[in-house]
Amino acid sequence: MKAFVVTAAREGSVQDVPDPVAGEGQVVVDIHRAGVCGTDVEFWTGEMAYLHQGHARYPMRLGHEWCGVVSALGPGVDSMWLGRRVTGDTMLGCGHCSRCRSGHHNVCEDRVEIGIRGGFPGALAERLAVPATTLLALPDSVDDAAGAMVEPGGNALRAVRGAALSAGDRVLMLGTGTMGLLAAGFARADGAEVHLMGRSVASLAFARTLGFAGVWERSDLPGLAWDAVIDASTAAELPALALDLVEPGKRVVYIGLSGAPSLIDTRTVVLKDVTAVGILAASQGLAGTIERYAAGNVDPRPLIAATVALDRTGDVLAGWRPPGASDGPKLHIDPRL
Repeated sequence: MKAFVVTAAREGSVQDVPDPVAGEGQVVVDIHRAGVCGTDVEFWTGEMAYLHQGHARYPMRLGHEWCGVVSALGPGVDSMWLGRRVTGDTMLGCGHCSRCRSGHHNVCEDRVEIGIRGGFPGALAERLAVPATTLLALPDSVDDAAGAMVEPGGNALRAVRGAALSAGDRVLMLGTGTMGLLAAGFARADGAEVHLMGRSVASLAFARTLGFAGVWERSDLPGLAWDAVIDASTAAELPALALDLVEPGKRVVYIGLSGAPSLIDTRTVVLKDVTAVGILAASQGLAGTIERYAAGNVDPRPLIAATVALDRTGDVLAGWRPPGASDGPKLHIDPRL
């Protein structure tokens, strides 16, 4: 089959690789859509921390936002999965430790992450073999475009849950990329008054088309009372700003990761009696995201700027946007094109 393989920083190509085989408890999925996200870009540039911590190494096959159709079953897998449209969890815990047993497999010390950590091949390919236990069925009301947005949506939904919003609360999203916009959509669906702060002229302009209460640059951010602040940015200075902006006794949620260490003053956390929440991975938010998409509460598809063929993956990772792309932040790969 064809798969995109990153061989070194800023080097990669579509290669012929062996077809995946479904082992015990696994299925093979024919990939219909795969998203490219900031984590993939960091692997492409060589900046991703896992490369320097020994959790990942080149060559590697990226892709952890995906959907497709189950085309083969391994031993021990229920036949109900054959032919089903599915997406799946990225985080594969050991299944035996206390974290896995308590439902926190996303922070298992021995986890692998599809297309990210531990050498598990990703979904920027024609097919993908994954454990059947990670699968989630997609209803007909969630098409392929939305199906490949379930993984980022799960992260965003968990961030909004971490903010513990009530209807009528005012929330500020720091960042107008995919994660910030998805979180904004979930928060609005829950009845919150949603504002976003960003810095890119293009992303701010796009966010303003989505009908949120306010979209601001830092210089014109109004002095409102923020019941929660969600940092979905990659800027090292914004975690501290989130803490400064949030109302005392309320919540700050950190879901963005900067390329450099970011600092907060824990004295501010204490003196403002703030709850700070960190979010890693979509695992506990995947099912809820599918339900929200299926019900039409949140529609992620306007965020998809374009869908291109597998052979343009390297270009996308390097920052290319195809002619005619919309202003949305997300690009998808369809290996069938």
